[in-house]
Amino acid sequence: MADPVSTAVQGVDSATLAGTTAMVHNFSMYGMFMQADWIVKIVMVLLLLASFWCWAIIIEKWYLFRTIKSKAARFESDFWSSEALDKFYEKSKKRANHPMAIIFVAAMEEWFRSKTTTSPPSTSAAAASPGAGLKLSLRERIVQVMQVARNRELEQIESGLSFLATTGASAPFIGLFGTVWGIMNSFNSIAASKNTSLVAVAPGIAEALFATAIGLFAAIPAVIAYNKFSNEMNNFANKLEDFSTEFDTILSRQMEA
Repeated sequence: MADPVSTAVQGVDSATLAGTTAMVHNFSMYGMFMQADWIVKIVMVLLLLASFWCWAIIIEKWYLFRTIKSKAARFESDFWSSEALDKFYEKSKKRANHPMAIIFVAAMEEWFRSKTTTSPPSTSAAAASPGAGLKLSLRERIVQVMQVARNRELEQIESGLSFLATTGASAPFIGLFGTVWGIMNSFNSIAASKNTSLVAVAPGIAEALFATAIGLFAAIPAVIAYNKFSNEMNNFANKLEDFSTEFDTILSRQMEA
């Protein structure tokens, strides 16, 4: 039969231990960070820095896509309503600050450069096929110039998206590593103190799971933003490709005229 006095003393000791543990452990975000193991702290800091950088990229890309789509729409409207390519080129080259205008200016510069620097074909070549060799080579150069300008602009737009993809893919696993490490330390502490009560287990588990929460906090916006911006970039790339094809057709008509 258990001694009532011993039982009462044990109950008082358990209550005292629970109260002491609750007082020592701070379950706020700052408290869990400060009480975590130093490796778990490093994991949390890295994830928070990655999250801040991801949000900086998200805000920058959101503004960038909004700006270039608006400028491209205005440029297309002015381009199709213009009467002469040379006059529109003179007006556009001073304010070519978006991909579509840069592609147009690059193509027109190559066209004017070829017209002023290319020597005329020989008499025999001209008799066989008047102007065909010159026009074909010029058209190929213009297409290549537009392709290079397009790729260069898309590469600048794409910068930063790889970091979003990397963060979205790796942040949950980095947070999980911090959680596993924290749980291992928590179990070691439990074994050393020989106290398996929930009050003793809960603080260490909470601190460990906090790393996974931060990892998800960094990964979820990064994945959503990466998918959105990748889709918008593909759509804009197709729009630039369509414009390049249409402009190449217009130039080919000008050369044949």
